[in-house]
Amino acid sequence: MTLPSAQKLYAIIDGTWPASAKQALGPWTVRLDDSGSSRVSAATAEAPATAEDMDHAAASMLEAGQNPLFMIREGEEWLDRALEAQGYVIKDPVNMYAARIEDIATERPPPITSFEVWPPLTVQNEIWEAGGIGFGRQAIMDRARPPKISLLGRLDDQPAGTAYVGMAADCVMIHALEIAKEHRRKGLAAHMTRAAAYWGISQGAKFITLVTTQNNGPANALYTSLGMEVVGQYHYRSLPE
Repeated sequence: MTLPSAQKLYAIIDGTWPASAKQALGPWTVRLDDSGSSRVSAATAEAPATAEDMDHAAASMLEAGQNPLFMIREGEEWLDRALEAQGYVIKDPVNMYAARIEDIATERPPPITSFEVWPPLTVQNEIWEAGGIGFGRQAIMDRARPPKISLLGRLDDQPAGTAYVGMAADCVMIHALEIAKEHRRKGLAAHMTRAAAYWGISQGAKFITLVTTQNNGPANALYTSLGMEVVGQYHYRSLPE
């Protein structure tokens, strides 16, 4: 079974981590959101764009109170060069991972390690908040369409981790997997990734997917060790701060 392409995963991201508003502006899709999450605050090109088009998109984002931010996907080297020429700098290069879901759902997490919860509990929101995933990003999870679930991870009889999992098409995608600082490096993230895969199987999913920044060494090492493969990449460009 062929893994989903980068182009498919761009759509899965939009489906499971939706912006509060999207507007068509010439050759652009402009996403508007006050969460601070790049994925829901970036413009993407739907057709070739001129420098004037880029200025219009930037002005639209500024008018909405957002800093201009553009997402550059695979095959968009022309856009990358054009933005660089206008002084935009690279931000947050990202790896997109995928695996056949049965290749990750190979063993259930130990008992009392991962629980399916919706809506998320207060303690999960607190773990997200402590990890920099604040109210705005939590609101993205709330407005996403089902099927969706959150996972509460526990270690040593304590709440220790949380994650949000959404589904679009035949893919589940893990977002915002956060382990409390004092519980890291104990295997909980791997258990919760497998728990997400088992939930996906219950929903009829064929693939499990996620994205993580390229500079997040521990996360990239974890997903590679589980057998997930990088199927695509993207990055953003923004004006220097």
